[in-house]
Amino acid sequence: MKMNWRNMAALALFATATITVTAGSAVAADIKEVRFGVEASYAPFESKSPSGELQGFDIDVGNAVCAKLKAKCVWVENSFDGLIPALQARKFNAINSDMTITEQRRQAVDFTDPIYTIPNQMIAKKGSGLQPTPASLKGKHVGVLQGTIQETYAKARWAPAGVDVVPYQTQDQIYADLASGRLDASFQDAEAASKGFLKKPQGAGFEFAGPPVSDEKLLGAGVGFGIRKGDKALKDALNQALKELKADGTIDRFAAKYFDVKVVLK
Repeated sequence: MKMNWRNMAALALFATATITVTAGSAVAADIKEVRFGVEASYAPFESKSPSGELQGFDIDVGNAVCAKLKAKCVWVENSFDGLIPALQARKFNAINSDMTITEQRRQAVDFTDPIYTIPNQMIAKKGSGLQPTPASLKGKHVGVLQGTIQETYAKARWAPAGVDVVPYQTQDQIYADLASGRLDASFQDAEAASKGFLKKPQGAGFEFAGPPVSDEKLLGAGVGFGIRKGDKALKDALNQALKELKADGTIDRFAAKYFDVKVVLK
């Protein structure tokens, strides 16, 4: 479904969705299915329940968007660093996995309007004294999730100063190595760190190390759904659904369920 529809005036059927196009505009009601790509080990955004069901803020938002569009929601699990290539390969329609909008990513994919923003923060053992600075982290091992803005930032700002930035395919692997002492720190969304590690038994003895890290160029300024370049039909439909869900308070209610701070962008 990710094509440039402006020059089309016919009904197009794809494996992932069906959209009616008239004079270059899509009718949102005709979207039958939305396939979301997700990396499911990043609580509270997306994770699995003990029974194996997907859960989390992004999951709730995605399901609400599909309900607005009266479309079937299909979730396709994928490693985070492979989400953009998989989107381009048409494995799914859109990325819905806490992906921050950055200029670098805009070169590869389009995005919906920003939905929310989350601070980025490092965690380490209590009393470690570590700070998210090159001088403090020199010679230390810092875990990051592959393909994330945190990996991009750490490799650009910390690695040149002698910090060992260690990429992982899943966030759960980072937490396991942090708890076992193979890592000195990890760098991720603050909410993911709080809900996915610090507030769990595994995170006992750990804390946020230093203040949130800000860098709009590398860390972006908001999270949205990633969409294939030129897929204006789906982008417009998703933006309209998100706009309505913000206006009626639905996304705010989801945020209050999962987060400790206000995150929804108006």
